[in-house]
Amino acid sequence: MENPRALPSGLATALVFLASGAGLVLEIVALRLVGPYVGVTLQVSSSVIGVSLGAIAYGTWLGGRLADKLDPRALLAPALLLAAIATALTLPLVRWGGEILRGGAATAVLLLAGMATFVPMLLLSTISPMVVKLQLSDLSRTGSVVGRLSSIGTLGGITATLGTGFIFVAAMPSSWIVLTLAGLLAAGGFALGWWLRASLPGRPRTRAVLVTVGLVGAGLGASAPTPCDVETAYHCARVENDKNVAGGRTLLLNSARHSYVDLSDPEHLEFAYVQWLGALIDVQKSAAAPLDALHLGGGGFTVPEYVAATRPGSKQLVVELDGALVDLDKRELGLKTGPDLRVRVGDARTGLAAQPTDSYDVIVGDAFGHLVVPWHLATREMAADISRVLRPTGLYAQNVIDYPPDRFIRAELATVAAVFPHVALIAPKAALAGETGANFVIVAAGTPLPLDEIRSHLDLVDEPVELVSGTALDAFVDDARVLTDDYAPVDQLLAG
Repeated sequence: MENPRALPSGLATALVFLASGAGLVLEIVALRLVGPYVGVTLQVSSSVIGVSLGAIAYGTWLGGRLADKLDPRALLAPALLLAAIATALTLPLVRWGGEILRGGAATAVLLLAGMATFVPMLLLSTISPMVVKLQLSDLSRTGSVVGRLSSIGTLGGITATLGTGFIFVAAMPSSWIVLTLAGLLAAGGFALGWWLRASLPGRPRTRAVLVTVGLVGAGLGASAPTPCDVETAYHCARVENDKNVAGGRTLLLNSARHSYVDLSDPEHLEFAYVQWLGALIDVQKSAAAPLDALHLGGGGFTVPEYVAATRPGSKQLVVELDGALVDLDKRELGLKTGPDLRVRVGDARTGLAAQPTDSYDVIVGDAFGHLVVPWHLATREMAADISRVLRPTGLYAQNVIDYPPDRFIRAELATVAAVFPHVALIAPKAALAGETGANFVIVAAGTPLPLDEIRSHLDLVDEPVELVSGTALDAFVDDARVLTDDYAPVDQLLAG
C-alpha cells in the first residue's frame, strides 16, 4: 500500500542528493575558509572532517527523532531554509572569528572548524531521515527504501566532492561558492514549501522572519572582510605596497608574509632568511659566474630575480605548484619569464624527478610555508633525488620554519644528513636556543662546505646569525628521527 504522506520518488531522491551534496561542498570549502587563519595542516583537515562527521551524526539522530514526533512534511522546507541561513552566516563567523583566533593552536582550529561547518551540516543532515520516514510504507520494502536513499545521498556527496575540487574552486572564490550554495538551499526550501503548503506555518510573520534573517545572513556574508586579493587553487594571496619604499611589495599567502620584492632593485633582499640564501648563492662558484639553478617553490620569485641580477647569463628553472600565483607575480610583482628563467607549474617532487642527473649548481628549496609543510618534500627520498640532480660541487639550501621545541628542524636536519655528507645550519641564536620560532636554512653538499667564506658573507646581513656545523650541529640534532616516505609526521612535529 502506498503511503499517502510519501513524497514522489523523484522529489525524495532530489532532496537527499541536494542535502548530502551541499554538506560535502561546505566541508571542502571550509578548509579554504579557515586556512588563511590557522594554516592548512593535517590537524586542520582532521578538525574540519571530524566536526563535520559529528554534525552529521547529531543531525541524523535529531532528524529521526523529529520525524517520529512531528509531520516530516512540515519540517523539510524549514530545515532547508535554516541550512541556507546558517551557510550564509558561515562567512562572517569564520572571517571575523578568524581574525581573533588566528594561529595554529588546537583550540582555535577546532573553534573555526565548528564555525565553518557544524550548524549548517547538522541542519542538512536532518533531511535524509525525514525523507526516509515519509517514504516508508511497507516493512517488507524497508531495506530497499533505506538502501536506495542512502546510495543517492552517497552519490550526492561524491558528485559534490568532485565538482568542488575540479570545477567550483577553480571557477569562483570560496565566498561565492558559499553564498551560491546558500541561495540554492533557500530557493529549494521556498519551492518545497510552496509545493507542500504544509512545510511552513501559515502565518506570514514566520515567513517574513525567515526571509529577513536569510537576507541579513547573506549581506553579512557578502560584506565580511576577506584576507585575499586573489584566491588561487592553493592560496589566499594578497600583495601589499610598502609605504616607505616606492617599489616595495610584500606577497602574503594565507595571511603570512611570504616574499618581499623591490621592483626597482632586484638585489634588495628584505627578509633575513632570503639574505642568507643570497649569501649562499654568492659563494657558489666564482663571483658573478653564471649558475644553473633549480628553485623548488617560487613564491614572489625574489631569489630567482636575485640570481638573474647578480649572475647574468644564469639558467634557472622554478617549479611552482600554483599557476595562478605565477600569474599574480607577473601582474603585480614584475615577474618576466623566458629562456633564462623558466617556470614549470606542478608539484616540486615530480618536477625534480624530471630533471637530469648532475644538472644544477644550486638547488633552493623554499616550498615550506607558515604551518604548511608538504610532507613528501621533507623525506630522505626527496633529499636523495636532490643529491642526484645536483652536480658534484653543487649546493643545496633549504628553508625550514619551526617553533620551540624545534622538533621538525631537528628531524629535517637528520634527514638531509642521511643523504649529504656535509651539512650546516643557518639560524638566529635565539631560535637555536629554543626561545622563539624562526626560519632556519639547511645547507648541504657532497663536498666540504666553504664554511669560512659563508660566515664572512653572513656577517654582512642585517641581523646577527649563527652558522652551526660539526659536533655542535650533531648536538642540536640529537636523536631526531630521519623522515621517510613511509614515516613523515611533519604536522605533528610542527605542533610541538
